[in-house]
Amino acid sequence: MATKIIYFTVNGRPEQAEFPIDCPAQDVKDLFRAAAEAGPHDILKLYNTKGNIINISPQLAPNSPHSCYKLEVVAADCNSELLGSELGVALGFDLSSMEKRLQSLEKRILAEAVETPAIVYEMKRQVESFREKLESVEHLSWLGLFKDMSESTHKPSPFYHKRTLRKTREECEHVREKFLQMSSLEVSEEVRQYLKTPTFDNWQWEDAEIMVLLQVMYTDLDFISTFNIELDVLQQFLYEVYRRYNNIPFHNFKHCFCVTQMMYGLIWLTDLRSKIDSIDLLIMLTSAVCHDLDHTGYNNAYQINARTELALRYNDISPLENHHCAVAFEILEKLMMIMIKVSDISNEARPMDVAEPWLDCLLQEFFNQSDMEKLEGLPVTPFMDRDKVTKPSSQTGFIRFVLFPLFIELANLFPCLEQHIIDPVRKALDYYTEMEKALEREKQNRTQSEKVVKPSTSKEPEAHSEPGGTKPVDL
Repeated sequence: MATKIIYFTVNGRPEQAEFPIDCPAQDVKDLFRAAAEAGPHDILKLYNTKGNIINISPQLAPNSPHSCYKLEVVAADCNSELLGSELGVALGFDLSSMEKRLQSLEKRILAEAVETPAIVYEMKRQVESFREKLESVEHLSWLGLFKDMSESTHKPSPFYHKRTLRKTREECEHVREKFLQMSSLEVSEEVRQYLKTPTFDNWQWEDAEIMVLLQVMYTDLDFISTFNIELDVLQQFLYEVYRRYNNIPFHNFKHCFCVTQMMYGLIWLTDLRSKIDSIDLLIMLTSAVCHDLDHTGYNNAYQINARTELALRYNDISPLENHHCAVAFEILEKLMMIMIKVSDISNEARPMDVAEPWLDCLLQEFFNQSDMEKLEGLPVTPFMDRDKVTKPSSQTGFIRFVLFPLFIELANLFPCLEQHIIDPVRKALDYYTEMEKALEREKQNRTQSEKVVKPSTSKEPEAHSEPGGTKPVDL
């Protein structure tokens, strides 16, 4: 059976993993987890030589000892640092050794006696009871005695096209259980600092891990202590938010995280903690978390034209409720509104390998809507029409007329943001402009080729006169 070898380091220690190319994904993760001596709920991330996070899976590209990956436990149980091989020494026993000695004793008794004495059964019961206690203690997972809580090998498509709109109860409960198991982990300082930057890559983080990172944001901004927020209340809130984001291509829970993470980064980059009150920061971060709750993948124009339940429900515009909302947003003031909007449309300020997959997801959601509008005979939203819109054309106009004016206004307020949001967007505009030109050249070449080929295939051969001036006769 063909295998692949992956070379990596753990805390500077060289390691290598060998597994079959068709090895189940969970087995590969368990292999790396064992190499890192990590607990069953610790969060592991693998970095390539460029420092980018790569997915731990059977599809890992083979490398050499000279191009080692780096494996890190980025979030671990804070109580586990004092545990490990030292614990066995400190307690003065080895459970495996105890079991072997007990088995040996049982064999000797069986050889010398007719039946096993009750005392042996009692000893076996106590050992088994001790094992069960160890299984229930998460931070003793280094003993290899933790219960099997392996995930399903099924991984949903990132484009959600075969999933139901609402998350299933089983899906939600699985993520909730995993999040609660991870919620006490101590996230590394390196990841905490990375979380404050616009270059953060969301694609290699699972939903339960994302909820841990959202909890870190509320903790590191001192919201927990400042507003006396009970941790279990915050965790339940984050779970409810996760549950109410739907399985759609773009406006999903990962989008919620991306917007919130950019808002979180902007708060640190602009030192907003020294400029506005903590309550306003709490409102801003929570607004980012909740800004697209229960989005169905179809915008307001579609809702109105299709006369959906939402459109009928809010047809009267609910004067009081909207007034309360307007007053609330007035309190947030212009700066907060701009920063929420900037965070919402901030993907192009991220590195291209992070931003471009999000554009692909957004276009899929747009095209889904225009397809539905055509099927139902509704007005087709022009910028969502797959027959008229290309990837580069959708971005060049959006960047020029939407992103730049908004980002420049924010950068005028906070010049320190120039390099973080203006420069990356300018590079993105150059990238899509060149892509648009390349597509145009390809289109022109194709048109020119068709013009050259067309006369030779469609024009009839001319008839020539015979000598003497007579024309050939068709028989």
